[in-house]
Amino acid sequence: MTFRTRDPLAVAVGNASLFGIGYFLLGRRRLGAATVAVSLVLVAYAVAVARTWAEIVVLVWWAAPITHGWFQAGRDAQRPEPLPKPEPAPRKASWFIAAGSAAVVLVVFGVLRFDAVRAGGDVADARAAGDCAGVLRAQDGVWLGDRVADAPLSASGDAVVRDCHRLQATATALDNALASGDSSDLQRPFRTFASVLSRPGNERIVAPVLDGFLNGLPTEDPCGTAALTDWLRDRKPATPPLNRSADTVRRTAPAALLSCADDQMDDENWTAAKTRYQQLADTYPDDDRAEKAKDGAELANVSGLLDGPAGDKPAYCSHPAKYGGAPKYGKGTNKAMFFGNTEYTGKLPKSWRTGDPEDAALIVCADDDERGSTVQGCPYTGRQDGKTYFVNFHKINIKVRAYELRTAKKVADRTIEISGTACPPTIHWTEYHGFGGTSPGLGGLGPDPDQYVRSPDVDGAFHSLVIR
Repeated sequence: MTFRTRDPLAVAVGNASLFGIGYFLLGRRRLGAATVAVSLVLVAYAVAVARTWAEIVVLVWWAAPITHGWFQAGRDAQRPEPLPKPEPAPRKASWFIAAGSAAVVLVVFGVLRFDAVRAGGDVADARAAGDCAGVLRAQDGVWLGDRVADAPLSASGDAVVRDCHRLQATATALDNALASGDSSDLQRPFRTFASVLSRPGNERIVAPVLDGFLNGLPTEDPCGTAALTDWLRDRKPATPPLNRSADTVRRTAPAALLSCADDQMDDENWTAAKTRYQQLADTYPDDDRAEKAKDGAELANVSGLLDGPAGDKPAYCSHPAKYGGAPKYGKGTNKAMFFGNTEYTGKLPKSWRTGDPEDAALIVCADDDERGSTVQGCPYTGRQDGKTYFVNFHKINIKVRAYELRTAKKVADRTIEISGTACPPTIHWTEYHGFGGTSPGLGGLGPDPDQYVRSPDVDGAFHSLVIR
């Protein structure tokens, strides 16, 4: 049975279905088909765009066929020509079709709209609780009908889901940064934080990921912790919740800097250790560790100046520096670190010497030995040639400079004379012979006419320098 009506109200109500039912009742099949096509396109576009303005366009379009159908039915009713067979259906039948179709569409839309709002509310509640897992569960329940009923709300949930997935990846990256101690690994995660936080309401879902990272500080590697806290401290001022990193830096950085510097001292990485100690002293002057760090920086500096090839005089001898934690140079035995001329300084008692600047009161720099004043001269007769040779025995002169390590003050700059015995009963030298006897033209004939005293009293010569 084909129905046709000219009732404006029935046509308008039928068109309220958004699918041109009123036009079909009016007999305007082309208008009805065009209305269906346009409605489907606009609804699909509104779902794809997911913007409020697109929904407003659909709403305007919904109102347009209602209004147009009303006026179109009124014009058709004024036409004198009779209606074609079949005869028009009773008024109630037209109203049943028009109102029924509109009611079905509106009820379905209302139910879907309610479900979309419910799902959107679940997403919002989970986001407010900082529960990304809850966000994902809630948004998983959103289907096509919800998107048709409220595309912007559904799209908003999709955006939160994307942010949660990004935060999951960020949490993994931050765990890697804690493990590696490489501050460059923090750049991308914190850019992600800034991007996610640019959307209002995301503070709560960022907080758990950020707190997980901050609670991982300090790590087992103090130098890695120091590198990470350096990066966090040097960042531009941040807004909540990212500004909580400042409290973590203040809590963890001082201890990390000190432990890192200590480890670098153990590895004899003097420059790096000095830098870390000085950083602690300068950045956190009110911290309980600041004084220790100042001493550590001085010790690292001194250790670097004292470092060098064994037997050589180190840079300290020309650029002395203080170490406030060293023992004071005073009465009693002052342990010293001796550098240069180890042939003699190496013979000093072990109780006078130390290899640790923390135990040293003195740094003694010794030059090469030279002949000092003559003690005695004696004649010696060659065993083979029978000649007499005269030998002068000299004291051993060593120029020394000594510095009090505690203050870097020069406490001695003098020549030490080492005495000993002269004119031993015999001395030894090498004689060279040519064919048939001695060869005066060859070097090495006879003993060295100037020699050092025997059994040098090294302890006695240095005694006044070490023991006061």
